[in-house]
Amino acid sequence: MNWSNQFVELDKSTHDRDSFDCGETELNEFIHKFAAKHMHAGISRTMVLPATTALPNNKNPICAFYTIAPSSIRRESLPEMLAKKLPRYPIPVFLLAQLAVHERYQGSGLGKIALIKALEYLWQVNGYLRAYAVVVDCLNEKAEQFYCKYGFELLCENNGRKRMYLSMKTIGQLFSS
Repeated sequence: MNWSNQFVELDKSTHDRDSFDCGETELNEFIHKFAAKHMHAGISRTMVLPATTALPNNKNPICAFYTIAPSSIRRESLPEMLAKKLPRYPIPVFLLAQLAVHERYQGSGLGKIALIKALEYLWQVNGYLRAYAVVVDCLNEKAEQFYCKYGFELLCENNGRKRMYLSMKTIGQLFSS
């Protein structure tokens, strides 16, 4: 099964959420039960990469997805050298809340593609609504290694998970050239 050529906003009438399985219960549960509800509530946006072939239910399976939301961090959570250049109130950031690839497509580079598309999208949003960085709360050590590979740095611990960040300045260097 092949995936389409672009990420699109989740539409529960055309995307089969129930068949998605990335091997991580928390991420599966999110796409199955909460992604559409959170979008309807206006608190996040989930973008999916659908397969090109529909299932018997006439819905397209989801090959990969990412979810983004606005957020903020405390200035004190940043490295001292960065923090001293910023105001004393909460710093606006974009939260890359979820990113997952269906088990069938893992190891094909689709995780990297999803991350690049998420960062590219957030760079475009940053042109209208500024944020300091993109942050991600790593589900496990495997996720932490994945984000490190693409330049994310440790920010702090958040609810027992490692929170990592990539500055918008760095992202801009990737997409401005």
